[in-house]
Parts: sequence; C-alpha cells; structure tokens
Amino acid sequence: MQTVKRLAELRAAVDSLRARGEVALVPTMGALHEGHLTLVREARRQAPKVVVSIFVNPTQFGPTEDLAAYPRQQAEDSRLLEAEGVDLLWAPPVAEVYPEGFATTVSVAGLGQILCGASRPGHFDGVATVVAKLFNQVRPDLALFGEKDWQQLAVIRRMARDLDLTQPLAERILGVPTVREADGLAMSSRNRYLSPEDRARAAALPRLMLSAIDQIVAGKVDDALERLKRELLAAGFGSVDYAELADAETLAPLRALDERPSRLFVAARIGGTRLIDNMRVR
Repeated sequence: MQTVKRLAELRAAVDSLRARGEVALVPTMGALHEGHLTLVREARRQAPKVVVSIFVNPTQFGPTEDLAAYPRQQAEDSRLLEAEGVDLLWAPPVAEVYPEGFATTVSVAGLGQILCGASRPGHFDGVATVVAKLFNQVRPDLALFGEKDWQQLAVIRRMARDLDLTQPLAERILGVPTVREADGLAMSSRNRYLSPEDRARAAALPRLMLSAIDQIVAGKVDDALERLKRELLAAGFGSVDYAELADAETLAPLRALDERPSRLFVAARIGGTRLIDNMRVR
C-alpha cells in the first residue's frame, strides 16, 4: 500500500491506479474499526482499485467539541488497511487541505441545519466542504459511506447533485449498512470514550429504537417518539438531542407513515459522549 501526504503525489498515484481500472474512495477520519473495514471490503467488490483517506477534519468540529481528543492512530490504521488490500492511503496534513488563505465553504441548505445540524451549527458545512475537496483531489469513480451517518450521506449526495459533479460519481455515492456490535450498538469511533458502565447502558439505544419502530408501524408515531425519549433517559442517557421519524431522502419530519421511505433518527448523550443511530422504518 502506498501512502501519500502531498497533493502532487496523490494525483500522480491516482493516475497510475486509474490506468488499471476504476477507483473507489472511502473517506475516513481514522481510528478505524470493523465498520470502516466493511466499507473497504465493499469498495474492493465494487472497483479494482481502492483509495482510503484519513483526515481529521477541523472544520466539522465546533468550538466546544473534541477535535484535540479525537483518536489518532495512523500506524495502526495503516496496518489494518494494508491487510485489507487497499492500494493507496491519502493522509494529508491540515495545511495541505486548508492552505493559508483558504476561504471557501460548501453549505447544503436545509439538510445541513436539521437533526444533528441543529445542535452542531456549521458541522455539515465542514463535512460538505472537505468531501467536495476529497472528491476533487482523488477524482474517484465511486465513493462509499456508512449508513450510520445517514444525514451525512444525504448531505453529500445532495452536494454532489447540486454541484454537477462528474459522472458517474454523482450517481455512485454508495451507502453501506451500519455495522453493529453483538448487542446491537452501532460501531463508532466515539464508543471508545464510554466507560464500561456507560457502554453497557448504551446497548439500550438500538433495543429501544426497535421497540419504537414497532409502535410507529402500528400508527402511533408521536406516542412512540415521546416514549422513546423517556425510556432512553430512564436507561441512563443524560439527554436526548432528538428522536425523529423522517423522510429518508429529504430528512423532512413525518407525523405518519406513507409510501415514502422513512427512517427513525436518534441522537442522545451518555457519560459525556454523543451517540447517533438511525434505522429503516419503511
């Protein structure tokens, strides 16, 4: 596996890969776990050449968030990626992505201001900006993202369509189903912040979401959402940022099920760690 840290080196390396077939991109912020590796494996099924990026993006962290504490373990991550057969690791320093004088931001109105965007102002502007840059830097034929961050996936898809990104990439931003622990908790780099006690309590999140979905399907949407919030607090969560039923594409809130694909979205805090999850309802 080749590792590059400078844009000029990246472009030469990608040109060499593209001569041998399509290139898939898996963007990450490192601290890799089985969920990330599942993305890599799917990328290898989809394309002959795979590029993974590791970049802890400062523009998607708020002033009170954990940028400095975010886990960084590139040596271990590199070992994992090499074992998975990744062809190229793009691991630029911050100054390579945001050079002095950088002044451009990509903002996806609407999608970026609801759900997680409401409690993390500017977060999805940072996501859309860095992903747009990664797409321009790597110029992949397809890109893969985890469905655990469904709102992020929706924002990136909208950004790609609105900015007329080159085909076929705009139509090949693929979501890969959430990978879960044995007790159902969605895999996340943030899970490592949980104490053993809070980790055990956190397993209530997917269990209670499944129960809420049963109520939603039975036609009791408002009751299901309010009960879900109460039960999460009773299970040991300190607060619930949101528990919403929403249209899977537009993320518009739904008060009843209809023919549109829909998902249940939850963000809740436990022991100082903010966990998010979503599940398909219909």
